[in-house]
Amino acid sequence: KEHLLLAKQVGVPSIVVFLNKEDQVDDPELLELVQLEVQETLDAYEFPSEEVPIVTGSALLALEALIENTEVSDNKWVNKIYDLMKEVDSYIPTPERETDKTFLMAIEDVFSITGRGTVATGRVERGVLKTNETVDLVGLGDTKNVTVTGLEMFQKTLDETVAGDNVGVLLRGVQKDEIQRGMVIAAPNSIEPHTKFEAQVYVLTKEEGGRHTPFFPGYRPQFYVRTTDVTGKIENFTADDGSETKMVIPGDRVKMVVELIQPIAIE
Repeated sequence: KEHLLLAKQVGVPSIVVFLNKEDQVDDPELLELVQLEVQETLDAYEFPSEEVPIVTGSALLALEALIENTEVSDNKWVNKIYDLMKEVDSYIPTPERETDKTFLMAIEDVFSITGRGTVATGRVERGVLKTNETVDLVGLGDTKNVTVTGLEMFQKTLDETVAGDNVGVLLRGVQKDEIQRGMVIAAPNSIEPHTKFEAQVYVLTKEEGGRHTPFFPGYRPQFYVRTTDVTGKIENFTADDGSETKMVIPGDRVKMVVELIQPIAIE
């Protein structure tokens, strides 16, 4: 249930279920009952239970079989892992890389390479980036314009990186202490830092893993945007009918105006 709750909260559109430890179940009817219970749980979290593939197997026995013989091809448990991956390939849509948009990458980590410069790592959200191009470092301070002198992925040097890549970007003209997790690397003048924004939100209930109590204007939670988390003050709320409300309880849908303590890249 916890996995399904997290998947729903972060907006995972498609999932495949693997029921592990099948080797410990002797009664086929019991296995069917477990699958029915899983389908009911999928429905409870608004996943299409009639469409979601459910594969049973034993990860441990498959691993042990491969350790004994890496060429094994007719082992029951190994084949079930292959069945799982076939379902993933057929049911989970292949993500489309947004290469036609301006470049954007949220920084996850930063470190220095002696004699070369500063490297920022992260996953490319959209666009294409090539070596020797200039980019902006945006958020958590003043925007800086720097030059890309190298790209690396899985210890291989690249001429360009595209949306979906996990890449290290070597930057010239900036020191390690001038970059931090939560900033973004973006095409010049394509995104701006903001401290104030308006958002339409749904407040999770206690059963959904959310709050137990109401909250009011002035409440100061953490806001998580890409790889950063920043404290912000909720200035006011607006109900669905456009009227101002002074209290929000779990399960409400409202618009809110937020003032952050630091500027971050928001669109």
